[in-house]
Amino acid sequence: QVLMSLHEMFPAVHAAETAVQRNPRSWDAWQTLGRAQLGLGEIALAIRSFQVSLHIFPMNPEVWKEDLSWARKLQEQQKATKTESVQALPKELVQESIPDYDFESDEVVAVCAAIAEKEKALSAAKTMVIVSASGTVETVTEQDNCPATPDETLFIRAR
Repeated sequence: QVLMSLHEMFPAVHAAETAVQRNPRSWDAWQTLGRAQLGLGEIALAIRSFQVSLHIFPMNPEVWKEDLSWARKLQEQQKATKTESVQALPKELVQESIPDYDFESDEVVAVCAAIAEKEKALSAAKTMVIVSASGTVETVTEQDNCPATPDETLFIRAR
């Protein structure tokens, strides 16, 4: 609550979430979390937190009359504002919904298969990138007759 009074909303939400995690049956922790969420503009989350607080302590008039009613008014205003702003825009500026792409199409599956084959070939060749402490980069392919790796005290290995 002190963090909210100092307008430190992110730390206030974090502190309230910690309080709720430590004692999920604390109605005042849920109420504080709801108030902090309102401070961030998260109206739907705040309403849910106030509802949990009321579920724990249903006879709390402060949550009923002040917090929950205020959050619902804000939610209604938010919906009304969105509706008005969409109606005020010309039809050319109103975006249509984003099309649903088929991520299992033959083209996508073929690309994934090609990438997997390329990765398989690289891992079979046992290729590694070596970066020295001075910053020089070297690509080394390990051969079957030369299994020795460079001195690891001088190099950082990366895949």
